[in-house]
Amino acid sequence: MNARFSLSALFVLWQFLTSTLSPAQETVLRAGVAKVDITPAQPCILSGYASRTNLSTGVHDPLSARAIAFEQGGKRLVLVSADIIGFYAGTADHMRRAICEACKLEPSELMLAGTHTHAAPTLTLDPAKVHPNNFAYTQALCGKLVKVVQEALARLRPVTIGVGVGASPVGVNRRQAVTDSAGRTQIRLGRNPDGSTDHEVQVLQIRERDGDRLAAVMFAYATHSTSLGGKNLVVSGDVHGLAEQFVEKHLGNGVIAPAFAGASGDIDPWFRVLPEFKTANGWIPEPVLLGTMLGEEVVTTAAAIRQSATNGPIHSIIKTVELPTKPDYKPTDYNRTVMTLTAARVGDVAFVGLSGEIFHQIGRSIKTASPFPHTFIMTHCNGGSGSLVVKEAYAEGGYEVKTTPFAPEAAEIVVKEVAGLLKQLKEK
Repeated sequence: MNARFSLSALFVLWQFLTSTLSPAQETVLRAGVAKVDITPAQPCILSGYASRTNLSTGVHDPLSARAIAFEQGGKRLVLVSADIIGFYAGTADHMRRAICEACKLEPSELMLAGTHTHAAPTLTLDPAKVHPNNFAYTQALCGKLVKVVQEALARLRPVTIGVGVGASPVGVNRRQAVTDSAGRTQIRLGRNPDGSTDHEVQVLQIRERDGDRLAAVMFAYATHSTSLGGKNLVVSGDVHGLAEQFVEKHLGNGVIAPAFAGASGDIDPWFRVLPEFKTANGWIPEPVLLGTMLGEEVVTTAAAIRQSATNGPIHSIIKTVELPTKPDYKPTDYNRTVMTLTAARVGDVAFVGLSGEIFHQIGRSIKTASPFPHTFIMTHCNGGSGSLVVKEAYAEGGYEVKTTPFAPEAAEIVVKEVAGLLKQLKEK
């Protein structure tokens, strides 16, 4: 009787546990990944250079949008990387609203970022401002972004995650000191090998718990994707996009590799603003060379990851900060007086999204101030706010100082604000 009672009691207990624990109450971390092609079907005006007004003439390599969705304990976080320059001129709000409504996401649960390639179509919500093909492309892109997030959420599976850190020389300080004809020193866009930079390659890998299959390798690296310049009229993901493609091709098996541009407002690729993909006499095109170098470091770093974390918690915060502007500030579609800050955590891994082009020292300061062991910096995220420049650069001048809408004290305000958000997340 006692044995039968014990077995019966255990059965009832098992029934209770399995019937009352809903997926939202499980403590297991789940993730899903998806990818969608966003290569333009028609010629478009490519973004990033005002002098370039002709339509694109072809496609060197495809553009994609990639999504990673995390879920644990009913909390969700979605990271989206799109091979475009960024979400300027109101397109961030438009597309974020569409995604959040379709996928039932809170605003803080979505981090929508561009890789900052300058060889992708300019986005516009006004067909009179660019070319009708660009307007059509923007409308189609919105639907594709909704789709890729829906697919990632539909593929949620129990996973483990691991983080590794590598280094790459692909990016170099672009603030080059030159002497003009009058003997005056000026800062111009170029190559400054002696200038400081951030070589860190941040890598996060996701493995499905059942079978240990590698599902995704996400990475962040600080460089502009501007190895191609204004004379180029061929569509390309440039450095970040070509690195994504290399990682996915090399690893195979359906692995998805979303890339994010780190704090690179003053960092360009080693070879920059080239007019074309050169191939004559065995020449390896510089964008392919740089993308492959970065991709190989991502693969090497991911292969060395051993330690993993399996659980959350997941929490996220979004905040829009009004920043002081320069006295001569003039608003445009590509800068605003506010910056959107998004901070999130998945366990001991933090993600910081910044809506502008951020000098690398600012990214380093955020990582140093973070209470998390790993803090990914993702720029051109959830908006388009223009350049954020360190205070010391204002006396030197240069392109970034000339074009930034913000006053010298703005960078310190952003670092302080982000540090506060990360502290809040750590305490949850």
